[in-house]
Amino acid sequence: QVQLVESGGGLVQAGGSLRLSCAASGRTFSSYAYGWFRQAPGKEREFVAGISFSGANTKYLDSVKGRFTISRDNAKNTVYLQMNSLKPEDTAAYYCAADYAPDINYIGTRLEEFDYWGQGTQVTVSS
Repeated sequence: QVQLVESGGGLVQAGGSLRLSCAASGRTFSSYAYGWFRQAPGKEREFVAGISFSGANTKYLDSVKGRFTISRDNAKNTVYLQMNSLKPEDTAAYYCAADYAPDINYIGTRLEEFDYWGQGTQVTVSS
């Protein structure tokens, strides 16, 4: 089992920044690739960013490229999502998820690939 707890959400004005954190406990943190997803009211949950087991590879939703950065600190068992230049359309509940990695470069992007999920943290961007 892997337990994931997100934090760092909140209310921010358009153009502002937030950093989300996902603290993991349980099974070996470094054996997993991690992803951030988001879900706005009335919409499906979507992939936002992912990072490989090694941390060397990342993937992003096109609309957040250049604004969001995913990173991981294996010593702290924590994954981060730095969000800059936030837009009202980024408003959503953000979820951290863990996906057992078959190799060091693997990054999952589909919901069904992920084994464990956090409870989510709300991000609201005002215009």
